[in-house]
Amino acid sequence: MSFEQQMLQALQAFITEARDLLSGMEHSLLQLEGGADPDMVNELFRAAHTIKGSAGLFGLDGVVRFTHHLESLLDQMRAGAVAADDAVVGTLLDARDHLAGLIEAVAEGGDGLQPGPSEQALVARLQSLQAPASPAQGAASAASAAPAPHEPAAPGAVMVHRLSPQDEDKVVRLQPQEASTASWHISLRFGRDCLRNGMDPLAFIRYLRGLGDIVALATLDDALPALPELDPESCYLGFEINFRSEAGKADIEAVFEFVRDDSEICILPAHSRIAEYVELIRSLPEDELRLGEILVQVGTLTRHELDHALREQEQGAQLLPQGEREPLGQILVREGATHEPIVQAALDKQRQAKERRSREGQMLRVAADKLDALIDLVGELVIASAGNTLHARQPEQVEAAAEVTRLVEEIRERALKLRMVEIGETFARFQRVVRDTSRELGKDIALIIQGGETEMDKSLVESITDPLMHLVRNSMDHGLEKPDVRVARGKPAQGTLRLSATHDAGSIVIEVVDDGAGLNRERICAKAVQRGLIDAEAAQTLPDADVWKLIFEPGFSTAETITDLSGRGVGMDVVRRNIEAIRGTIDIQSEAGAGTTMRLRLPLTLAIIDGFLIESAGRSYVLPLDAVVECLQYPEQQQQQGYLNLRGEVLPLLHLERALGTRPDSTAGASPGRRNVVVVSASGQRVGLVVERLLGEYQTVIKPLGSLFAHLRGIGGSTILGNGRVALILDVPALLAAAPEVTRHRALPGGQAA
Repeated sequence: MSFEQQMLQALQAFITEARDLLSGMEHSLLQLEGGADPDMVNELFRAAHTIKGSAGLFGLDGVVRFTHHLESLLDQMRAGAVAADDAVVGTLLDARDHLAGLIEAVAEGGDGLQPGPSEQALVARLQSLQAPASPAQGAASAASAAPAPHEPAAPGAVMVHRLSPQDEDKVVRLQPQEASTASWHISLRFGRDCLRNGMDPLAFIRYLRGLGDIVALATLDDALPALPELDPESCYLGFEINFRSEAGKADIEAVFEFVRDDSEICILPAHSRIAEYVELIRSLPEDELRLGEILVQVGTLTRHELDHALREQEQGAQLLPQGEREPLGQILVREGATHEPIVQAALDKQRQAKERRSREGQMLRVAADKLDALIDLVGELVIASAGNTLHARQPEQVEAAAEVTRLVEEIRERALKLRMVEIGETFARFQRVVRDTSRELGKDIALIIQGGETEMDKSLVESITDPLMHLVRNSMDHGLEKPDVRVARGKPAQGTLRLSATHDAGSIVIEVVDDGAGLNRERICAKAVQRGLIDAEAAQTLPDADVWKLIFEPGFSTAETITDLSGRGVGMDVVRRNIEAIRGTIDIQSEAGAGTTMRLRLPLTLAIIDGFLIESAGRSYVLPLDAVVECLQYPEQQQQQGYLNLRGEVLPLLHLERALGTRPDSTAGASPGRRNVVVVSASGQRVGLVVERLLGEYQTVIKPLGSLFAHLRGIGGSTILGNGRVALILDVPALLAAAPEVTRHRALPGGQAA
């Protein structure tokens, strides 16, 4: 592979990672509206920092430039200088969207080097939300603009300045070796030739005051010789200074730039600030940084001190056996460049970064088509294994076939888990939709997510995203009222929209529930009569469930006005068509003034399920195993045919051959006299299916039915048995819903059967 191909491959990996990070950023920003969370702000900063750093590797200057402005605002939020109010979160969401657009432009081959008017306006918004420069920063700027007191004087001149009386009054005198709790502790030992070179020690101290406040100062005169030996052009003084400033260590060190080479200068944070540096190190992105780089990045070590320590380490390695090196952190602490707790925090951060890279190295992205091919092959393996078990005769063959079946079952489980994802990630995308749409409509809507950990096939998740979007938008636009209307109706001003997912009878049930006005039966019926879908007489007697189904008719809409969201009659028919295309169903429950529930029932997977094989009228059928509760023998002597007394409870019965309208298969031989009942559960109701034979559990590879069989109710697909015959897979909820016996049993009071 050429270098260009490798870079292109790496760029695609960056784009994929950036999309994941941006998705996480949107989720964190929406959560941030509920209140500031330091961990969430740190997560946002790390995501922006990672995108910025990776984009720089590929020369994506447009992405780097814009992300820098986003990162600056997030950095101030980490420091507590900017609050996470609505304006800030809204601007950050817009910035996240713009950054996503830049990434997509890169994916399409662009570079986004030239910022357009929209980006310039967004950058201005980001900058306007940042906190103004602090007084210390302002002082630092003023000091840097003022004439530097350490510029060399004329050759041979000796400059000696004293602190003014006003300055002396502001300085607390310390005894040597005494410390206080100021932000910085500066230990100065000026070089012996400092005065001779035209440098004034006191001028440096005066200049230092431009960056902050000198809280306390102690003069060290222990190096002064006896009077006869004193050289008036030599400097013997040292100072211990407690200094309070918001300036960084590098800025403080820069004050002494002209005397740094021949003086001993040690700048340490006081013990009161060690915890701050430790916390700052912990909040850093888990990038691949070395110990020294981490300490420089947080400001507890300067680049000059790091270079000096590295030279010390290199020189020391020559004295140690086999080229061993003294740990850099140990050198820095010994040299007084930093404190032990800060070094330990940096080492912990370095270890976390290594562990993170190790975890990421265990993850592998696989193309969806390759995974689908693997699932198809596993399905064929399941069928072949069933055929092998069927033809096993000898005990040794039976045992070997059983072992193969066990291994195939385990392979199937692991293969399917590769394609199962939690639906919570899809639900989380609607937080942004609800936030933006509710503000556009002038409504106050809270989104509640339940069952986000429920897993389903990834291909199904992708198929239901658009239908869910239609349902959510319709609930916000048509269902939920504006705050003043809700208050007038005795409801809370804030409306509630709930997305939930649960497993039920081998299916996954997704509900979109709102507490709005509910569906208007009169308006729906009037519109249906106007369009000729029903007559006026039928509109009076039609059950509610059938009335609600009318909204799925193409072009049907009861909206009085057309908006950008809805009202054109396009959407609900598409929802039903898309749901039915993946063997799903959609039902509606609504109560005037109380709200509406849209219930989607979908298969867990499109590939392989655990089934229960039964036989009726000489034909084989498969029930999803999750729908089966228990099995029992049918009591032939009982008189009533419509129900069964199951441990004191009424169990409605459904004779499968009658429900499906089948006749005994002449090739299957005579029908056995004994019959069985399979108790199945769907939508909270138990029903007994009367069948002829129970053939046991069966790994079922789902084969979709063609369009010719699309009209069949109660059939969810087909599968191939080990003997090569075809068995139909029963759709239990649809089968029960279409059965008049079950419907009649529901309608009778007290559960009495007809």
